[in-house]
Amino acid sequence: MSERNGLRYGLLGLALLILLALLALVIRRPDAPAAPGAPTAANGIESLAALNGDAPGRRDLKIQTWHTAEGAKVLFVESRELPMFDLQLTFAAGSSHDNGVPGLAMLTNAMLNEGVPGKDVGAIAVGFESLGAAFGNGAYRDMALASLRSLSAQEMRTPALQLFNQVLGQPSFPEDSLVRIKNQLLAGFEYQKQNPGKLASLALFERLYEQHPYAHPSDGTAESIPAISRAQLQAFHAKAYAAGNAVIALVGDLSRSEAEALAAQVSAALPKGPALPRIAQPQTPAAGLQHIEFPSNQTHLLIAQLGIDRRDPDYAALYLGNQVFGGGGFGTRLMEEVREKRGLTYGVYSGFSAMQARGPFMINLQTRAELSAGTLQLVKDLLRDYLATGPSETELHNAKRELAGSFPLSTASNADIVGQLGSMGFYDLPLSYLEDFMREVQALSAAQVKAAMAKHLDPDALVIVSAGPTVEQKELPPPTDKPAAALSGVPEH
Repeated sequence: MSERNGLRYGLLGLALLILLALLALVIRRPDAPAAPGAPTAANGIESLAALNGDAPGRRDLKIQTWHTAEGAKVLFVESRELPMFDLQLTFAAGSSHDNGVPGLAMLTNAMLNEGVPGKDVGAIAVGFESLGAAFGNGAYRDMALASLRSLSAQEMRTPALQLFNQVLGQPSFPEDSLVRIKNQLLAGFEYQKQNPGKLASLALFERLYEQHPYAHPSDGTAESIPAISRAQLQAFHAKAYAAGNAVIALVGDLSRSEAEALAAQVSAALPKGPALPRIAQPQTPAAGLQHIEFPSNQTHLLIAQLGIDRRDPDYAALYLGNQVFGGGGFGTRLMEEVREKRGLTYGVYSGFSAMQARGPFMINLQTRAELSAGTLQLVKDLLRDYLATGPSETELHNAKRELAGSFPLSTASNADIVGQLGSMGFYDLPLSYLEDFMREVQALSAAQVKAAMAKHLDPDALVIVSAGPTVEQKELPPPTDKPAAALSGVPEH
């Protein structure tokens, strides 16, 4: 090492020692008084063991709500900790509104920031970046989203908001960008042909929803995408991105008057129009098994039936019941019996996807092809037994404790909060929803959870799709604390 480098590293070491000393002084100093309005912890870090099953302290959000002159619903939380704000617009503009043109909603959303009058996609990206702002968007079955994160200082907020309003209110849908995105989607459809899990998922939704708008994939199909025109995108935008069809969620370093002015600007920049009608409920499909032949070592298994919509009064009971059965990771009935005792899979999970209309309840896993029939029967038997007996008191207690510890993370950041507000506004949930949910969960008995699960699920009404090779089947290994068969590896796809 040269003398110059030695001196340099010596100085760096000295600076590091000084920094560590300063940190030690800060750690030892008494707590400084909190700024007015800032949230404070009662006693620093809380131990879950000391909570006795109760929910730990969480932020008091103090949600405020109103409607803009154009009919957009606004939910606002003032949060002064950081000099920034998060804005999310949620539209009833998901693929369930494609109206016979699969992929129309997704393609419209993807094209929002591809061009506005006087700016192409590159200029838009540079514009947000130069202001320290971030734009985001996405489209799903129920909804389409657009978001902005920006510094709250007036000189940064104003130009970032102006650009955001242009993107949302005046997209130009340039032809060259439309061709490029279509080609990307078509390439993705080709890739899907090599993914048995994706093929199974597409087939499952077709079987589960048949003629319902949830049946077709949000991304569209290789047949529908090429024919979608710029005029169709413009028409869909004018209808589905109207102010009356929007929920505006806003969290950050803003006063109520500033939030009102910001929301009014966003709302006024959108097309004028009412909310779109709610999606109709699907019909119950016929039960049965569909197999997709695919050359692989493992077989994907998707087991489903219609579940609930987001406003169902049994939502809390079903959420908690599913945490015990297969939604809580390790320690669930499915993981214990299928992975831990028999080594049949790397992971097995279940869940309710509650949407505007009845979403699916689904169990998914993959296992060795020669054990797929036995594994499927095992999972069906486990579901039947769980619906008949319900959770044990120990299982219920553990699930409640886990939720008590993890649920506060749902509002841990402004981005988390703005997502919760968007969901609450879109699904017409009460402003007290977050508090109500945890209170309901903690008050549930094992008998109530059992009754709710048995009410909404039927082990004889399962829609099942498998994807894998047709091979001679073998008997399952018996359950044991030390499975003789090695676990299936990390999923292939």
